Amino acid sequence: MTKILNSNSRKMKTNYVKSSALLLIVLASFTAGAQTKTKPKTAYNHNARRAYNISMNDDGKHIQKVLTELDGKSYKMVLVDEKMTELFVDGEKIPAADWSKYSDALAQIRQEMKEQAKRDAEQAARNREQAVRNEEQAKRNAEQVVRNKQQEKLNAEQGVRNQDQEKRNAEQAVRNSEQAKVNAEQEVRNKEQAVRNQLQAKKNEEQARANEKMMKEITEDLVSDKIIPDVNSLREMKLNEFGMSINGVKQSDEVFKKYKEKYSKFFDGDFSYSRDGVVRGQ
Repeated sequence: MTKILNSNSRKMKTNYVKSSALLLIVLASFTAGAQTKTKPKTAYNHNARRAYNISMNDDGKHIQKVLTELDGKSYKMVLVDEKMTELFVDGEKIPAADWSKYSDALAQIRQEMKEQAKRDAEQAARNREQAVRNEEQAKRNAEQVVRNKQQEKLNAEQGVRNQDQEKRNAEQAVRNSEQAKVNAEQEVRNKEQAVRNQLQAKKNEEQARANEKMMKEITEDLVSDKIIPDVNSLREMKLNEFGMSINGVKQSDEVFKKYKEKYSKFFDGDFSYSRDGVVRGQ
């Protein structure tokens, strides 16, 4: 029989037909019949071909109960601190003395349990790493929420500033329009003033020619009347309704009367002339 079992163990194929629900039901009935008093189980794992749970008894020992199928047979195992204490095959309890008949199957089950435990540990490690990443991401998300709120506050404040600036821009636009109107009016006044300036310049030019002609006539009269020796000798002349002086010398009433009558327009007020050519008071 051992040879048959060994032969079968080399051709073992796992039967995946049994559902995990069925295995759990069987495991529950198996657990209910166990003699060891246990506390609530601390771990539980099952898939389509194996179910097991781990619990701890009052003595602090780890109790592991395994239900699995292999090559059409169902195996139930109880392990205390990883040492098998009970074995059932197809519902029949196997004495410890006959366990060696199932050594190959048990070895494969043990190996698969170790591999599954390794995979579970690796998955647990990945889960822990993912949990750390999730926590870090949650922290980043929370920080991003804070930044978003801060940005929203900044945006709201900027919106208020933009509104204020738009108001100031509108007010400045009104002022600019008013200033443009003032500038246009000033430009009209400037043009009018330019025309007046041109007219005044023309008048000033005509007056300068008249003054030059008048001073030439007066100078010639002064030379003719022998008041000055020549036309280049006139340095200063002052005329008003009270008298006349040439080069600082007051002239006689007779001379004053003569020149006042001939050049009456210059005796209505104060009139003065100096060599620098400046005529004042006419």
